[in-house]
Amino acid sequence: MTATTASSPAQWGGHDLGTRTIGYDERDAILYALAVGAGATDLDLVFEDRLRVLPTFALTLAQWAPDALGALGAFDTSTALHGSQSLEVRAPLPRSGQITMSARVGEVWDKGRAAVFEVVVESDFFVATWSLFAPGAGGFGGERGPSAPAAPEGDADLVGTLVTSPDQAVLYRLTGDRHHIHIDPDAAARIGQPRPILHGLCTLAAATLPLARMLGVHPADLTTLFGRFAAPVFPGDTAQVRAWGDAADARFDVVTETGSVLSGGRAVFA
Repeated sequence: MTATTASSPAQWGGHDLGTRTIGYDERDAILYALAVGAGATDLDLVFEDRLRVLPTFALTLAQWAPDALGALGAFDTSTALHGSQSLEVRAPLPRSGQITMSARVGEVWDKGRAAVFEVVVESDFFVATWSLFAPGAGGFGGERGPSAPAAPEGDADLVGTLVTSPDQAVLYRLTGDRHHIHIDPDAAARIGQPRPILHGLCTLAAATLPLARMLGVHPADLTTLFGRFAAPVFPGDTAQVRAWGDAADARFDVVTETGSVLSGGRAVFA
């Protein structure tokens, strides 16, 4: 391994990103559920009298942490990509309240042409880890890190449908991520996309709703989630959710007519 220099991405490993307390109310949790595909008949996701908060709502509360690392100049925010996301649930989120979170940089992997920064956010309710792919930042002599999980073998045990709304990105951005590529055609064109794309975290969370139905469980009973972002989803797309296994340990992916958009998925429901 080569020596770490002052400008090496490796210097960010273990960096403390601080602590933040974020409050929310039932309206925020309901707006989030609607933004990831819940409907009027999902009363325990959209009606305050019966409300169960989707565990993936935690990812909107913790979005400040990867944004903070980018603001510090660890990588070029104009080219960095969200490579993968994990979530471990420690306790159900309350209907409303304040969540105190601490964040740090985990590992920084050297993929040769790119670096991958892990941002870890912890609270009493969850641990969430972002993997951020930074093109052009590799080659600093660090460890390459783990490989992508192997795809499940054989035909899927279950197949369901994920229908996205043409307005879904416009709605989801109101939960916190207002990057212009999700609403502005000119911004999308600058990253080589023909039109605005759906947020990766929206795709991942939205997939858990049909996945839970396929497995015969409630989406709010999610305890573990992981997925790699393989390609963009456009608002209005319809995709297949394919699952192997059962609610105790389900492997899944999401594919459209153009190919895989979410790979290496894993979900566990209580």
